[in-house]
Amino acid sequence: MQTQQIFDRLWADYTTQNPEAKKVHDSFISEGETVENDHIAFRTFFDTRINVDVLARPFLDAGYVQKGYYLFEDKHLTAKHYEHKTLANAPRVFISQLMTDHFSPALQTVVKQCAARVPDELVFGNELVFAGNVWGPPSYETYEMLRKESEYAAWLYVYGFVTNHFTVSINSLKKLNTIQKVNQFLKDKGFLLNSAGGEIKGTPEELLEQSSTKAAFQEVNFVDGTFEIPSCYYEFAIRYPYTDGKLYSGFIAKSADKIFESTDFYKQ
Repeated sequence: MQTQQIFDRLWADYTTQNPEAKKVHDSFISEGETVENDHIAFRTFFDTRINVDVLARPFLDAGYVQKGYYLFEDKHLTAKHYEHKTLANAPRVFISQLMTDHFSPALQTVVKQCAARVPDELVFGNELVFAGNVWGPPSYETYEMLRKESEYAAWLYVYGFVTNHFTVSINSLKKLNTIQKVNQFLKDKGFLLNSAGGEIKGTPEELLEQSSTKAAFQEVNFVDGTFEIPSCYYEFAIRYPYTDGKLYSGFIAKSADKIFESTDFYKQ
């Protein structure tokens, strides 16, 4: 599958599942802006059937290579990021995984049951990133149990393999060309921003500033009833150049750590 086909398919799934993300995107378009995608992100569990390397396969086949490795000690996550070898404007790909052996036997049991239900054709093929929840209808009781240990685990248990977020490249914007302008524009439009660690994560000195919306709530059919929980979110990033003029292309762990909280449950 070609790079553009992959991202078109992922974008269609992402905006279908997250109507608010489409509203955010369309708000920029209505301002006359051209929206380019800085990166997308996925979540998974550390299990040989569904780990980062399994999810990365379609991107590697399309010409991506691993560029960075990250550790999030507090959230018990590791992550890798990938960039395309030859397409300079292709979005980066960021895939994280939960180190499940750091958690309770109860959480580990849920993960093992989920991983065991993933069909072999997804494990050994290139379609897992498009598959969504492949382990069956979630239980709200289990979701709540997981949330006590890891909001990340709870979210992943419900939604499975979907694009967690797309990211507007502020570098590609003409009028809204600073993160402060973008954030104010979004708030004026009524979108909620993730304020964990401050609305702006990172600094120009670190060569990357990021912000994100809080994931909008959506109704999910659990086996024990219908409940509203946070879905996916939209991120915004501006990259700054090194002294040689080349833009910084990686990620900052302490900033990403707070961006993860965009999907945390919150009182509406």
